[in-house]
Amino acid sequence: MGRELVDRLLARGDRVAATARRAEALDDLVDRYGDRLWVRALDVTDTAALRAVVDDAFAAHARIDVVVANAGYGVFGVAEDLTDRQIDEMIATNLTGSIHLARAVLPHLRAQGGGHLVQMSSMGGHLAFPAFSLYHVTKWGIEGFYEALAQEVAPFGIRTTLVEPGVVRTGFFDAASRVPLSEPYVGGPADRPGPSTEDMVDDAQKTVAAIIRACDAAEPPRRLVLGSDAWQLIGDALRSRLDDVVAQRANAATADID
Repeated sequence: MGRELVDRLLARGDRVAATARRAEALDDLVDRYGDRLWVRALDVTDTAALRAVVDDAFAAHARIDVVVANAGYGVFGVAEDLTDRQIDEMIATNLTGSIHLARAVLPHLRAQGGGHLVQMSSMGGHLAFPAFSLYHVTKWGIEGFYEALAQEVAPFGIRTTLVEPGVVRTGFFDAASRVPLSEPYVGGPADRPGPSTEDMVDDAQKTVAAIIRACDAAEPPRRLVLGSDAWQLIGDALRSRLDDVVAQRANAATADID
């Protein structure tokens, strides 16, 4: 969806500073839109390079109004079967990479008197499915980070939005790595195929259009839920968790100081 977002913004006349692991992947857009598209290669796990690219982007533009963090990928498998490297690399990209990006742009946004940070999250930041534990930890983690960050930066005129789509019809699941189930988990809750095309009920172009509308809004939402599947499943998860909390009211009070 990152490429679709860049293309739509350029098509309507905006200037865009974009990064990608392979800058040449955006060559056709550079050819089409010329100097309105500024591109640099970036691996968000390289914190020094990330800060340098952010500094260069702000130096090259009079102002950057909206910063979108979209880096991420999937590794799916039960927690016990994941390797240490898979865990470390995915958290470095999906979670700490986004955290370092926010930290790198904040001084620039404060200096220009405000701006808007948009972080791609997921309905998976509110609920969890078996075999998705590593993906969920990055989404629940970034949700918590932005919940606190939004309060910290509001006095500077900096707004934040967590985008929480459902299952969008993109190449995300095709590109994801799947760890084979070890024998004890075969036949259990995690032993099921990933989403089929029919399960992907959210349209990528409509999702991007909704993100742009939120960026254009005078008061953008703190959380942007996209897709009827996300709306339903997030609502169900929140109601279930609230029911659990309400049911524990009396027991919770037993831990109070007398």
